[in-house]
Amino acid sequence: MKKSAWKLGSMMLLVLIMMTTVGVASSNQYEPVPDASNQEAAYINNLEIRDGKVYLEVDPIEWYEGEEANRVFREREQDPEMTEAPDGYYIVNDTEEQIELPVADDAEVLLQIYDHTGRYEDAQISWNQLVDLNKFINIYEKDDIVDMKWFPFHLTIEDGTVVKIIQQYVP
Repeated sequence: MKKSAWKLGSMMLLVLIMMTTVGVASSNQYEPVPDASNQEAAYINNLEIRDGKVYLEVDPIEWYEGEEANRVFREREQDPEMTEAPDGYYIVNDTEEQIELPVADDAEVLLQIYDHTGRYEDAQISWNQLVDLNKFINIYEKDDIVDMKWFPFHLTIEDGTVVKIIQQYVP
């Protein structure tokens, strides 16, 4: 089987697992990431280590949830058939950018779902799993079951350096 077909099959299976665990995840009461003035929503397109320092290449986005997502969705899409943002969130990415940001050595990383063991059934949603930066690097580099490039992240930035990384759950 070609790698791209295998990855597509893997992604479809993960979506199925995520759909079957939504009831479990919902009972854990998903809470949106609180807004902060020094926080940026973005896709992480690349992670690189140079001279022992971690750098992220990010594409900033606008992330909306709930009624705010519905309002922005209606303004931008203007589809009379759909008046609410699908799945309760809406992402705006009008310009693709590639911004490089250094990451603090002690950056806090919180993940919602990732490949724990290489087995599909172990890729379960568990809110705000704290992992250290080295573990995040290993998780990011794997793309067999859960590819971190599929998810937006909330990055807390202080003095131009990423000090906190929160994976955004996407239903």
